[in-house]
Amino acid sequence: MALLESKAAVRAQDRPISTILFFVAMKAEAAPILNMFGLSEDTAMFPRGVPWIRHHGIYENLDVNVVWPGQDPLLGGNNVGTISAALVTYASVLELRPDLVINAGTAGGFGSKGACVGDVFLVSQVAFNHRRIPLPDFDLYGIGLRQAFSTPFILKEFNFKVGKLSTGDSFDMSPEDEVLVRAVDATLIDMEGAAVSYVADLLQVPAILLKAVANIVDTGNPSVEEFHENLTDVSNVLSEAVGKLVNSIKGKRLSEL
Repeated sequence: MALLESKAAVRAQDRPISTILFFVAMKAEAAPILNMFGLSEDTAMFPRGVPWIRHHGIYENLDVNVVWPGQDPLLGGNNVGTISAALVTYASVLELRPDLVINAGTAGGFGSKGACVGDVFLVSQVAFNHRRIPLPDFDLYGIGLRQAFSTPFILKEFNFKVGKLSTGDSFDMSPEDEVLVRAVDATLIDMEGAAVSYVADLLQVPAILLKAVANIVDTGNPSVEEFHENLTDVSNVLSEAVGKLVNSIKGKRLSEL
């Protein structure tokens, strides 16, 4: 409680942003961002034995932190999905007390909603598509629709698209998932965004979700192959967008975003 009260007091003063926390799900997405800012690795912040990784450094008087969940020590592979996203975001916010959380990552996009491979979106709303709880008072919780932090001045400054995001723990969509995705009018789907947004809301830290489209999910093309084919190039596009975003943020207050 003391942490939340302290952060609320700081934000009430609306001082210039000094600490940014990026959550990135995959190593391939994180690598170009780390290289761009010249960040150093530091695993000491997290509990012993967890595979989570933090990189940090000072850029233009901003304390920039990039955290990602690492790789599963038993099964291999990047720790993607909502559980790892929520855990790492929660631990990082409590430790670093950032002024702003940014979830930067790749996503699938609906071509029918205007998404193209390489497009960069600022997310306006986010919801879950895998939490189907058809019970009174639980159905809306399951969907978990919430607003992302509003950034009207950033939208004016850059040519980012705007769209709603739907998050689930599977790469593909079951017919039941697709019903929920379309019910919230989502343009994008991913596996982490709603979890990061939920934790940020819980801990009263504003969160921006920046997503670059790596594959189109409604064209009939195999999404897995398209995703792997485009991952490196789209991660570089994402990194360029992150650079623009950070350069726009430096020296500003939350109210000026």
